[in-house]
Amino acid sequence: MSSLAPADCLAVIPARDEVATVAEVVRGVRKSLGCRVLVVDDASTDGTAAAARAAGAATLMLPIGLGAWGACQAGIRYAARNGFAGVISLDADGQHQPELLPLLFEEHARSGANVVIGTCIERLSLPKRIAWQYLRLLTGLPLRDFTSGLRLYDCRAVEVLAAPEASLLDFQDVGVLMLLAGKGMRIVETPTLMQPRQEGHSRVFASWAVVARYMFHTTILCISRLDLGLRSTRVAARGAQS
Repeated sequence: MSSLAPADCLAVIPARDEVATVAEVVRGVRKSLGCRVLVVDDASTDGTAAAARAAGAATLMLPIGLGAWGACQAGIRYAARNGFAGVISLDADGQHQPELLPLLFEEHARSGANVVIGTCIERLSLPKRIAWQYLRLLTGLPLRDFTSGLRLYDCRAVEVLAAPEASLLDFQDVGVLMLLAGKGMRIVETPTLMQPRQEGHSRVFASWAVVARYMFHTTILCISRLDLGLRSTRVAARGAQS
């Protein structure tokens, strides 16, 4: 498998009300990778899109908020339709350090994986560590960090994620990863450094109540995906016997 060249990929940055940080992130990505940057404005109420354009990014403005995954998938579909070789996604809040983005491409060149996730274990809070242990047992995915938005997708992964089957997933992390794994995609992680969020707070792990709701919904998602797989296996077996 040939390695991805950064210049042939599209950097997709989903953003909602990130006017304070998005321009710096865009400039950093362009300097570090030399690739085109697309900021998907998820119905922001501030000047996020204008700040992104001023920093050199193309912008895609959504008329209604689709959430982190909906915005990211819009950017992935843009990449698929415009012939990019791959997609690197990252957050607009300044947590991901643009100068470290080449680490994901280096790991892709070494492993040939379809998906490379940049992880920073040191940033994980106690709720996240508990949640991740539970999700590893539930999904069978041997990953250390399920919610990192720093990811490199190759063309095969982009094709899967641009398809209708990947739409309306509530959570980019587990839903997307289970879909990719179910399609035979190889997913690896590579350690990287991350900064504390510069503005606002995590929308997923804002409190224990939010964590509980997240885990409940994710459990239902996982069970439904596992049940779908079992039913597909039974249908295939009956077809082979007939």
